[in-house]
Amino acid sequence: MRLTKQQAQAIHELAIQLAGSHARVWLFGSRLDDEALGGDYDLMLELTDPVENPALLAATFSAKVSRLMHGRKVDVLLSAPNLKRLPIHDIAFEEGKLL
Repeated sequence: MRLTKQQAQAIHELAIQLAGSHARVWLFGSRLDDEALGGDYDLMLELTDPVENPALLAATFSAKVSRLMHGRKVDVLLSAPNLKRLPIHDIAFEEGKLL
């Protein structure tokens, strides 16, 4: 996984600040491959409660993580009870790593 423990902890803390204490963050995609170079950060924010404004939450979380990662592109996927589950969610849960 191409993410330090400190970075993973900082991302997790941001998730809790923005989405509450039950929020969990999954890293998936190319950043799991230690042999790969570059690439954006693909994160799934898993929530136990419904989200009132998912677009705002995803954009805010993405921007804050991007700043933390020195401007690197961050894609955020949300998983919440009131949001439609897509095949990409299955990939994130099956192949991703919980931070």
